Parts: sequence; C-alpha cells; structure tokens
Amino acid sequence: MDLLIGIDVGTGSSKGVLTTLEGAVVARAEAVPARASERTVMPAPGHVEQDADAVWWDDVRGLLRELTVAAGRAGGSVAGVCVSGIGPTVLPADAAGRPLRPAILYGVDTRAVDEIAWLEKELGAEAIVATGGSALSTQSAGPKVRWLQTHEPDVWERTRYLFMANSYAVFRLTGAYVLDHHSASQSSPLYDVGARAWVPEWAAVVAPGLELPELRWPGDLAGHVTPAAAAETGLAVGTPVAVGTVDAWAEAESVDVASPGELMLMYGSTAFFVAPTAAPVRHAPLWTTVGVRPGAYSLAGGMASTGSLTGWFRHLTDPAGGFAELFAEAAAVPAGSRGLLTLPYFLGERTPVSDPEARGAILGLTLRHGRADVFRSILEGVAYGIRQNLEFIAASGTPVELIVAIGGGTTGDLWTQIVSDVTGLAQQVPRERSGACYGDAKLAGVAIGAVDPNQRWNAPGITITPRESDADVLSTGYRLYRELYPATAMIQHGLAELERSAVGGARRPA
Repeated sequence: MDLLIGIDVGTGSSKGVLTTLEGAVVARAEAVPARASERTVMPAPGHVEQDADAVWWDDVRGLLRELTVAAGRAGGSVAGVCVSGIGPTVLPADAAGRPLRPAILYGVDTRAVDEIAWLEKELGAEAIVATGGSALSTQSAGPKVRWLQTHEPDVWERTRYLFMANSYAVFRLTGAYVLDHHSASQSSPLYDVGARAWVPEWAAVVAPGLELPELRWPGDLAGHVTPAAAAETGLAVGTPVAVGTVDAWAEAESVDVASPGELMLMYGSTAFFVAPTAAPVRHAPLWTTVGVRPGAYSLAGGMASTGSLTGWFRHLTDPAGGFAELFAEAAAVPAGSRGLLTLPYFLGERTPVSDPEARGAILGLTLRHGRADVFRSILEGVAYGIRQNLEFIAASGTPVELIVAIGGGTTGDLWTQIVSDVTGLAQQVPRERSGACYGDAKLAGVAIGAVDPNQRWNAPGITITPRESDADVLSTGYRLYRELYPATAMIQHGLAELERSAVGGARRPA
C-alpha cells in the first residue's frame, strides 16, 4: 500500500499526517516543544526568530521517523513526502547550506521598516506594486534580505543560500535548492507576479551577488531523499519529495479552496485569509500572490497575533492549565464581553492597517471584570479584525461565496461562532481538520502523479451560521473597534518607541 506523508512546520508546533492516496488518514503526529517560549524568540523589539536546525529540522526529522514507523505498522510504504512551513521567512546559509543565524520570520517580524522605505525610494513604490502585486510590508521577504546586508554584513558576506521553512526542509532531504512560486511571490520586490519569475535587475539591488533558488510549483517534484537524510529520518533512499509551500496555502489546499468565490480562513497562531482569483487582483493593503497551482493567483491577508494572543493570555493567567477551561468560561460571558474591547495588535498588525508600530489594547476594564471577560474580549477583538479584513477583500471586487474555516481555533466551535456572529457570514468547517500537513500529503501525491490536483480531498463537516440575537451589540463593538486604532495610533507609536528605548532596540537608518 502506497502512503503519503505531509508535514507542516508551524510557529507554535509542527504537525504531520500519514494518508492513503485517496486521502484517508492512517496516522497523525505532532511535535510540541517542551518550552514554547524557547521555540520562537524575540531578541529585540520587532525581531521574531526561530532556529532552523533546533526547531524546523528537528521537528521534520522527528515527525518523519514517527510516521515512517506508522507506515510500516500499517503494512505500507511511503511513496511521497511534502513539507510546508511558516512563511515567508528569511534564512541565510553558507556554501554548505548551514544556517548562519536564526531565521527571520514572516510579517510578525517588523524589523525592516527602514529598509521598506529605502527600497521604495530606490525602486519606486508604484513600480514595486505593478511588478510584485503588493506594496512592501513587514510580510515581504525582500526588505528583510536588505536588513541583513545593512545590519549584519558579516553574515551577508558568507551567505550563499536563502531558504524558507519548506525549502530548507527540501534541501536537507534532497540537496535541491528550489523554492515554490507562491513563496517567491511573497519575496517582493524580487519576484514578478505577472511573469511568474525572479526580477534579475531588482535582485541585483536586494540580494547582490546571490544565486536565487530555482522556481517550481508546490506540487512539483523537488528531488529524492539522499542517503544522509534517510539515515536521519527513516525514509527510504530515493523517496520522492515535493517542493511544498507556505503553510496557509497548504492549508487552503487541504480544504480544496482553489476556485474564485471560495475563501480559506485559517485560525492559527495568526489568522490568515486566502481567496483564489483568476487573475492578479491588486487592492491595498492586501497581498496579491500567485497560487499553489500553475496559473493560479490569490488575494490574501493576515493578522499578526490571534492564536498566539490566546496562548499568551492562557500562560499569563494559568500557565499549567489548558484552553478548555478558558473557553468554557468565555462561553458563559455575554456578547460584548460586558463592555470590554480588545485591539489584538500585540505584534503590530499586518492587514488591513499594515502598521508594525501598532500595539495591543484592552479597553473598558473595571474591577468587576474577570479573566473570562477579558478572554472573551480577545476572541471578539480577533473576530472584529477578521470582519475588517473580509470587508477589504469584498471591496477589492473579489466575491466570497464560501468561507471554509480551518486551524486549531476551530476546535470547540466557540471562536468560529463568535466570528460568524460578528461578520454575519456562515463558515464551513471541514470533516478533516489536520490542516496544512493534510494539504501537504495531497501535494506529495500530486508530485508523484498519484493524485489529481483537482481531486476533492476533504469533505464538508459542519456549518457555523450567525445568530441574530447578538447582532446589535456586536455591531456596536465593531464600530468602536474601527474607531479605536485611529484614535490611539500616535499613542501606540510612542509606546513602541519607549519599548525600544527600554531594551536598547532603537532602529538605525537603512
């Protein structure tokens, strides 16, 4: 029996799944860090990093060992592997492919603000949008590459490879230096969305003297498992490995969101939105990218702190406890959180405000409020941010006829219910909720020619419908939410500067 392995390297943990060629799950595995605080580090204000070997590769090889053993117990053999991961990330490596420093993470890392301004001046802000599809933001990989040259010239001088989470896993497994087109399209200003190719003249400015990876599609074959990788992972030498992609797009593939009119809403450490489009759709401040499948495009957005915010609050109030009690308490709190309002910009914010200097706020606190009220207000604050993003997507002219919700935040259904109540929109939660790793298994099957990319891989599970009873109070809450950021933005920026000054992390000019 031929089996497929999909692995997703996540911000908080990594997950793997073993499936048949038809998508039936044979085994699941998860790599959960003993100390979550050591997995993702923030060495300075705005800096968010992970160690590619101690986190990414350790997770991948550990999950592969576990799942190959499961394949043997099931009487099968692994026919293909695919790895997705957080992205876009920037990992510089030397001539042997060894990481030179921890990886700089996606839009939650806001260090390259000055580099964004420098690149816009050097290349032209309008030209960047016309070529790359989106304005530069903290989500873009290009400014972080420029940051390395400016702030760590010794690292840049030794850099010969630039990896993301999925491409580093591919390199360790096969020795191939490849990157998928979707991830490349989040590397603005290095990539031309219309031509679906690197921009050589801009690469000479952003990454001078560096060979960029060969571009392939996520479901293409990247290479085969080497003897060294086989010894570490338990895979057979020569096992095919797919190129893979960024986690959110693998997540969309896991729930078959690939056609215009559909939208994937991912409830993870961050919230993410992927709306497939037939052609590039440019609408500030959202992101125009190429899709997972050849010729496809997508309009996307992402919030910086959602599931990570609930995790922060759980650790703050009950480090030894789980989420079940918190969610049960929050379910007993009425809509509106008894007059509390949370602005969930605890790591700055990506879309729609695109402000790395934004900061979180919990407004309306009195001595009558308890942790259940605050936790409910966090859930509602994220829901307000989701509604704002969905309104921007609608304003772009991109129709949304079906929302498919996926990710850890769908567990228990309270958060998804709050989001439907806030947005007034129904959400379909699929039968299989393994997430990005499940989409990776499908891409592995596509890469070996065993799975049709248009094959429906997941079946609908439940549908969350909005409740009219809370519509008025939540509409008021949303109106106040929209007013809170503009009213306090300058204060937030001042506090961000105080934070940098307190830890010696003031930005230097690019």
